[in-house]
Amino acid sequence: MSNLWESIYHPDYITGYNPFIIKNMNRAVDRMVAAINHREKIVIYGGCDVDSLCGIASLLLILKYLNADVEYLIDDISGNNNVIDSSTIKNSIDFLGAQLLISVGVNFASNDEVELCKQLNIDSIVVENKKTVNDKEIIYINPSERDCTYRYKDLSTSGITFKLMQAIAIYYNMNRINRYLDLILLGTMCKEINTQGENRIFLKVGEKYLKATDNYGLKAIMSSYKINEINKNSIWDIIRILTPISGVVSRRDNARIVVELLTTDDKDRAKQIVKYLKKGRLVQI
Repeated sequence: MSNLWESIYHPDYITGYNPFIIKNMNRAVDRMVAAINHREKIVIYGGCDVDSLCGIASLLLILKYLNADVEYLIDDISGNNNVIDSSTIKNSIDFLGAQLLISVGVNFASNDEVELCKQLNIDSIVVENKKTVNDKEIIYINPSERDCTYRYKDLSTSGITFKLMQAIAIYYNMNRINRYLDLILLGTMCKEINTQGENRIFLKVGEKYLKATDNYGLKAIMSSYKINEINKNSIWDIIRILTPISGVVSRRDNARIVVELLTTDDKDRAKQIVKYLKKGRLVQI
């Protein structure tokens, strides 16, 4: 894989941060490529915080670009002990006909749930960042796993998702993977984690892409709230606007609306969603 990396690693990518150094990345790419090429049903699953939503949205965008058969599910979860339980697998993931589950920031409750997925012919990729040793039969992408040699450990969920996207983009020789860094910037900043190393690149380059974003949802937010300058304060304003709240509809439903906003290719729909969010939360920027 190192030769492949060297042969198609374009200057447009973030240089020096080879995603294939992350343990199991080769396996993850192989499984995703098979699912994409054979039009297997892929289901992306994650939580309601902005970091997870930006990871889900960016991964959804690149998979749709590659013409994958992909849907997403969001659970109303928060905190650091989120798990995928058997009820979610049976009633949601399998219900959608999933053949490949990509979980963003959420792991299985136990090996029993992994076995249930196997019985249902669902393969699993779990993307998360915890200091742990994986004891489950899954494709596990975690830079902080004890025996992973990737140098940059302190990444957000969306940041690690971007590494998976970067690896897929390298496989398909895509030249514009950095366009999604506007979303990764938002996910990284909202976690308030270490701003050195790779995170510094996400923040610096992400700000450049946010200023010239072609994301209809982000453009609609900036237009509606009259955000004319991108700086630390205005980025936090965008994060607050995207943060799902509980109201007439559930937090999970609001989170789904946010993902739709960040992935729509319809300008008018983006404007409608921003109006809905603005009315529901009465955010004053």
